[in-house]
Amino acid sequence: MNLNDLAANVLQQQRSTPDLIANTLREAILRGILQEGQSLRQDEIATQFGVSRIPVREALRQLEAEGLVTFHLNRGAMVSVLSPNEVQEICEIRSALEVTAIQLAIPNLSESDLEKAGMILDEINRITDTTDWAKQNWEFHAALYTQANRPRLLKIIQNLHTNLFRYAHRQMGQDYLERTQKEHYQLLDACRQKDTKAAVRILKRHIDTAANQLQSSI
Repeated sequence: MNLNDLAANVLQQQRSTPDLIANTLREAILRGILQEGQSLRQDEIATQFGVSRIPVREALRQLEAEGLVTFHLNRGAMVSVLSPNEVQEICEIRSALEVTAIQLAIPNLSESDLEKAGMILDEINRITDTTDWAKQNWEFHAALYTQANRPRLLKIIQNLHTNLFRYAHRQMGQDYLERTQKEHYQLLDACRQKDTKAAVRILKRHIDTAANQLQSSI
């Protein structure tokens, strides 16, 4: 699959809007079709989607707000590049915000919420594609955090996760996957027991471990 294939999927929907273009470019970045530091020429993208440059510019600005695209003077838009220090910062922010989310969510979690989270973990066990794994990893966390009833907070956390999706392939060793899933099940169990202190401790360790491994691979 390449960018032309993704663009063709959008054109088949007959809805070439900035959101659809942004969704397609985001998917291309997360799957490594568009790589770090790669130039994003607005005229070329507009041609691929059969639109003017205006919706393309809007789509790129949307991705800039998400941290996936950077605009450089005289060079235009490029896929953003994260340094190890930036990865560390993202994970530190994740830790602070996700701890807040889980603390707010645990008192509100229903049995159906917990069942949904468990079903997502079962699905993760069957996934082999790295980008799909990263997306389902987010869906698991979102299933727990949504009951915090803080939609702005959830959106910020989702953007932080998305910024790291494209590095998922660097973490997909068997040891990492087994450890991550073990921590996921431990977190789910703590939520089921309404043990907020244990959930916070597990979540912090979970994020710190991911941060350390990701930093060492960049």
